[in-house]
Amino acid sequence: MRIRWKPHKHEFFELFSRASANAVEIARLLVELLDTYPTDGAELIARIKEKEHEGDKVVQQIVGLINRTFVTPFDRDDIYRLSSRLDDICDHIDEAAANIRLFDIAEVREKAKRQAEVILRATEKLDEAVRRLEGFKLSPEQLHAVGELEDEGDLLAREAIAELFRSGLDPIVIMSWKEIHGQLEDAIDACENASDVLEAIVVKNR
Repeated sequence: MRIRWKPHKHEFFELFSRASANAVEIARLLVELLDTYPTDGAELIARIKEKEHEGDKVVQQIVGLINRTFVTPFDRDDIYRLSSRLDDICDHIDEAAANIRLFDIAEVREKAKRQAEVILRATEKLDEAVRRLEGFKLSPEQLHAVGELEDEGDLLAREAIAELFRSGLDPIVIMSWKEIHGQLEDAIDACENASDVLEAIVVKNR
């Protein structure tokens, strides 16, 4: 394997931008899925799965680039962490989407739609921040916005679970939706985790 002695920094930032853009796209597909389900449900779930696979490929490319590069633009562990956290967002969205069909959901709950909208807004803010990572030009406002959205997501998840247990629905339906709401909350949490890694990178490199 050939090791690059000269830093090829821009390639890392291009891959991070691809990963964050992919997270935005998969979040948009989730919003569309929950807004229109069951119309085009199978097709949208399949497209979400494709985007999840794309995210995995970007992570593999980043890992490969690390292994071929002697001088990386910032700490190798932080590169791994950032790529992994961005990928986590896609994984949780994919799990939630797959369970919509697996659990044979008949009607999407309003709180789930609102959770998806929060995820989309958080991924958009993350994407803005990642695109400013080269040169470490991130704005604290972008990362702060992700934190506020995570707080909003936590509140939504608590309200959603409380509504479920007051709903009088079949226990199987309740447990199915509890799982889906949890996965959507995990996706929002993954956005904040990625934001925390970005903040740490900037602090270390300024």
